[in-house]
Amino acid sequence: MAGYYEYRHRVGFEETNLVGNVYYVNYLRWQGRCRELFLAERAQDVLRELREDLKLFTLRVDCEFFAEITAFDEVAVRMRLADLTQTQLEFTFDYWRLDAAGPETLVARGRQRVACMRGPNGRTAPARIPEALVRALAPYQTVRA
Repeated sequence: MAGYYEYRHRVGFEETNLVGNVYYVNYLRWQGRCRELFLAERAQDVLRELREDLKLFTLRVDCEFFAEITAFDEVAVRMRLADLTQTQLEFTFDYWRLDAAGPETLVARGRQRVACMRGPNGRTAPARIPEALVRALAPYQTVRA
């Protein structure tokens, strides 16, 4: 196992700005997409809980950029678990430009802090991270939980 969950994405023109490079907000969208696909592929039990009363609140998100990517570049977004508390998770995201003719290039690195909450809207309260999610994330940990 690679130690990360990977989402691959081919950049489209609609994700670029007037200069031709990827508009920064798309990196954050890709973090969310990576997290969603992880849940769909690796944590089906958690999806069921999300349909009931579990909520995953994004508390903080950031991204640092090292190189530009443009339309039709293929990007691998690699997610790892960086921190795990009773009620919160922190993920890291490494963005790699893939090139069949050469080495991968790290183009950006991001983080995302998420809180688990339960209860009806307006009265949500912190909740323990579901065991099913802890198990699903175990192969992707960068730190000891």
